[in-house]
Amino acid sequence: MSKNSLVALLLTFLLTAVSSSQAQQPKKFPRIGYLAASDPATESTRSEPFRMALRELGYREGQNIAIEYRYSGGNRDRAPELVAELVRLKVDIIVVSAGDTWIEAVKNATKTTPIVMGGTGSDPVAAGFVESLARPGGNVTGLTNLTGELGGKRLELLKEAVPKVIRVAVLHDPATQASVQQVREVLPVTARAWG
Repeated sequence: MSKNSLVALLLTFLLTAVSSSQAQQPKKFPRIGYLAASDPATESTRSEPFRMALRELGYREGQNIAIEYRYSGGNRDRAPELVAELVRLKVDIIVVSAGDTWIEAVKNATKTTPIVMGGTGSDPVAAGFVESLARPGGNVTGLTNLTGELGGKRLELLKEAVPKVIRVAVLHDPATQASVQQVREVLPVTARAWG
């Protein structure tokens, strides 16, 4: 299942809860706020699979769901303004298809609207967005890459899947801090523990 499908499935669950709690108000269907740090053309590689996954789950824009898109065009300074627009529109859920700055801006703007991280940003526990991965608490949920933090777990899973493996090569980008941290700090600890 792709990240976008997983986010759409999570949204379906949340939207079902919202829809059933608003059953007395006919013709009002759930509204998703979609916040992106880029522009519509650049973001289409992420937003189109998201829309397709929603369609596969029976949601059609303009028929039984509305999506309010907000794009900053790469300008981080617009985060508070765009978030405020979505909060004023009283969307049912805000999907954040951007990094920590954007998640933090949404979290600071609302304590009640569910916030769904779209798979970007850093460790949500370390950033203070959630209490723990197992029990997030608050109104933030979703996906995160946790690329560096999960390196050791990935190595463990590889060892469990292929018990006889004794040597593993890791390609990484030395210009990316998370990649360097994973190769220098995380993977060696796990590798030593697994022999």
